[in-house]
Amino acid sequence: MPFVGLTGGLGAGKSTALAALARLGAETLSSDAVVHELYEGDQLREAVVERFGAEVAPGGVVDRSAVAQRAFATPGDRAWLEGVVWPLVGARVAGWLERARARSPAPRAAVVEVPLLFEAGLQDLYDATIAVVAEEPLRRERAASRGHALVEERAARQLSQREKAQRATFVVHNDGTEADLERELSAVLDKLGG
Repeated sequence: MPFVGLTGGLGAGKSTALAALARLGAETLSSDAVVHELYEGDQLREAVVERFGAEVAPGGVVDRSAVAQRAFATPGDRAWLEGVVWPLVGARVAGWLERARARSPAPRAAVVEVPLLFEAGLQDLYDATIAVVAEEPLRRERAASRGHALVEERAARQLSQREKAQRATFVVHNDGTEADLERELSAVLDKLGG
């Protein structure tokens, strides 16, 4: 069963691609969903409150936008947050992969959505990588419609789509319909032998 990293720029359609891969028989995991779960737990909540103050967790619930504003304000704060979050996410992914490999029948692939896959140097953990790309105006529109805070700052931290596409094993385009995207992803799974 191939272990695959899925990435793409902000608004490229990574979540849509991940859902399509699940429909195609892959076992899927969103690292963003893992981070959401981690913020609901005591360990990460306490760490960000200690670093950034109680205002990032009003009523004991982490406000991810408030954390993002603080973390993306300085390179040191961003590096601190990544240093806390990434190992926790890595441990969750390792446990998930172990369970996926034990399933019978085996899924076509085990796919993890990782927005900063190449930026974090995680690509060597995977058998293959997929970059989801879309036209820039469409990406900006999608990101803005989802209310992503600090879109420009987040985009500036990421490699360009072109760079992600050059580094990826496979590139899929998400400018058309979901059916178009699903066809491209099915072809990728076929090539992977999954």
